[in-house]
Amino acid sequence: MNGPHRNVTRVIEAGAALGITVVPRGFPEGTRTAADAAAAIGVGVGQIVKSLIFAVDGELTLAYVSGSNQLDEAKLALAAGGERCSRVDADAVRDATGFPIGGVPPFGHATTLRVFVDPDLLQYDEVWAAAGTWHDVFALTPQQLVAASGGLVVDLRRTPNA
Repeated sequence: MNGPHRNVTRVIEAGAALGITVVPRGFPEGTRTAADAAAAIGVGVGQIVKSLIFAVDGELTLAYVSGSNQLDEAKLALAAGGERCSRVDADAVRDATGFPIGGVPPFGHATTLRVFVDPDLLQYDEVWAAAGTWHDVFALTPQQLVAASGGLVVDLRRTPNA
């Protein structure tokens, strides 16, 4: 295959429209999990942006969570002003974003979703997000992540024994 995957091209173009230079890094072995991505890139797992899509009272929402944290679904529901938070399937993720699970980037989505951002991501100078596929990632600042996604920074962490 010559050149980047069409999804990666879409992320590069969406980033450029937002004033963000996307420089994708490909890892043929994949970066499906936060631990895989951190090991491949050579950064701490907390610097990996997990893109998680859930339905809150039926409305699809997107949460960007630090790779070292687990999402608390009740906190996401509360942040979104809803009562019930539930997982969605891979088809719903692809329909809403245009990207596969494990490859959802911070921008360039097929539809506009409400976005919530884990404040733990803000402690880093640089975080790494999916660039449209399971194999491609790129770096950006947490401030770029929040601004580009229009995300609301709110505590989404599952606390131990919760």
